[in-house]
Amino acid sequence: MTVSKTRMGQTRYTKFMTLPRLQDLPIRSAPRPAKFSLAQKQMALDHYASHGRCISWTLRALGYPGRATLTAWVRVAFPGTKTVSTTAYGPGNYSDAVKQAAVVGLYNRQESAQALAEKFGVSRPTLYAWKTQILGPEAPAMMKRKKSALYPELEELDRQREALQRDIRELQIEHDLLKTASEMIKKELGGDLQGLSNREKTMLIVALKNRYKTPTLLARLGLARSSYFYHRARMKQGDKYLPIRQAMKEAFVSNHRCYGYRRLKAYMTRESILIFEKVVRHLMKQEALIVQQPKRRRYSSYLGEFSPAPENIINREFQAAAPNEKWLTDITEFHIRAGKVYLSPIIDCFDGLVISWTIGTIGTRPDADLVNTMLDAPVETIADSEARPIVHSDRGGHYRWPGWLERIEAAKLIRSMSRKASS
Repeated sequence: MTVSKTRMGQTRYTKFMTLPRLQDLPIRSAPRPAKFSLAQKQMALDHYASHGRCISWTLRALGYPGRATLTAWVRVAFPGTKTVSTTAYGPGNYSDAVKQAAVVGLYNRQESAQALAEKFGVSRPTLYAWKTQILGPEAPAMMKRKKSALYPELEELDRQREALQRDIRELQIEHDLLKTASEMIKKELGGDLQGLSNREKTMLIVALKNRYKTPTLLARLGLARSSYFYHRARMKQGDKYLPIRQAMKEAFVSNHRCYGYRRLKAYMTRESILIFEKVVRHLMKQEALIVQQPKRRRYSSYLGEFSPAPENIINREFQAAAPNEKWLTDITEFHIRAGKVYLSPIIDCFDGLVISWTIGTIGTRPDADLVNTMLDAPVETIADSEARPIVHSDRGGHYRWPGWLERIEAAKLIRSMSRKASS
């Protein structure tokens, strides 16, 4: 015990406890056992040597040891190694050409990255390190542009392929639209889808929306979204004219498809179905109830080959070196307000002037007198001359009747006829 005084003059007693003295450790202590066995160490070195000598890849693959420990093992096991890479990628002993080929193979995606790494004898991290080294750290976001920098012809082929695929898709959409329109609407569109009404376009979109996207069909048909949804809602409400449509179809077919909208309106009135005339016309248009009108028969003087036809001497050579060398004739039909009129002229090929003509009165038919009278006048003008022109005509019956043939033979004219359906 010791006695001491404080600054205030007080006496403090301090008591020391006597502690037992510990004995010293032995001079030769036992060493701490190794953390990794020789087998584990050898496995790590083998993996390092067979996988591109990448320390990071070995650490990630095995999970041991630490970076410093593995670096020490490598320096002892491979003393000839000048630089041991401790990063995710190392320079290695590969040429730039090999690295570029590996990066191109990585972007072509023809084989996996692991298979490509094994092919070049490196690890996957080394392969991606080459990619970063050549193309930069932004390579994943700029893959297509970097690829075009390496192989511009590949990108051009890709653009052409994409353009062809778009064209094929557009043609397929148009084909399906036309096919569906012909089956559902039964209209002869002639390849023009814009001639359809908005309701008919909506019917096509509803039929094909499971195969194509609705915006694509709307753009192809030129239909607004609001119009599409409007007509689709109307279609869901049902057709209030459905029984009237059926009655109109039955009346139209039962009357040999010759009822127009006025007669159909009168028929519906007799059946006690009151409907406006405008609605009848609208429903007939929707149901394609069209009355077939007979085609106007064009005039033709051809009556068949009832007599031998002369040779085609003119043979489309409609120029002449002198007057009264070549004459042309034919019959033309005119439609005027009062009726039909027929004209029969003779034209001289030398100057194209009409040297004689006759015209039938209204209501008459083109008979033999029409052409015989026309021929008499020019024959009188050449009676005192030695000119014997060639009279060229078509193969009509007027130029084969006896009266015409007698006049030609008496005037010693030369006949010429074109072949059928030709000048």
